[in-house]
Amino acid sequence: MLYQNSAMDMGEARVRESNFITRVYGWMSFALAVTGLTSFYVASTPALIKAIATNQILMIVIIIATVGLVFGMSLAINKIAYSTMFIMFIAYSVLNGVLFSTIFLIYTMNSIASAFFATAGTFAVMSCYGWYTKKDLTSIGSICYMGIWGIIIASIVNFFFASSTLYWIITYAGVLIFVGLTAYDTQKIKAMASHFAINSEEGKKSALMGALTLYLDFINLFLMLLRIFGDRK
Repeated sequence: MLYQNSAMDMGEARVRESNFITRVYGWMSFALAVTGLTSFYVASTPALIKAIATNQILMIVIIIATVGLVFGMSLAINKIAYSTMFIMFIAYSVLNGVLFSTIFLIYTMNSIASAFFATAGTFAVMSCYGWYTKKDLTSIGSICYMGIWGIIIASIVNFFFASSTLYWIITYAGVLIFVGLTAYDTQKIKAMASHFAINSEEGKKSALMGALTLYLDFINLFLMLLRIFGDRK
């Protein structure tokens, strides 16, 4: 009887884990689709792309809004409703699409597509590694998060010095960092998956935050690979 109850508990935990992960990757894929479609639409609309590319104040406002949405969702996860958080998540995906529309002015369509598929393949491999490995990736995650701060500081410095050497160091370091974070974040999401009832408010918000985390890993890895392999117009 004890064995039967234990087996049932394990079965329920696996169902919760499967439902949670399905929702996480579903929302991540949906956000990527929203970003991609928004980006393509803006790039295909002359008036919109001109406004984005030539209005620095508008660009700064959008950047501040995207950063604010990420911090807002992260810091207020226990205070805001799931519906509000979902709207913020979609708004962030749309604003990212507006920002990324400018890459169509810089890179060829073929190189953008190539970078996307390279990112998708790399992301899939590292996500699978994070899911199936028995190794604790906490130390790798800590190093990668410190590396993000290093990239941010180096990017600010390079904004003033415009060093091509530092630019490429940042780019290749960024690839390594977000490859590592993909594996670590996947493992972290897997670890917390069985703890939530997917239809509960807490479970739905946690799944959305997991989707946001993986979305950020994917987007940043894509931008770094596009720098390396993208053919400029």
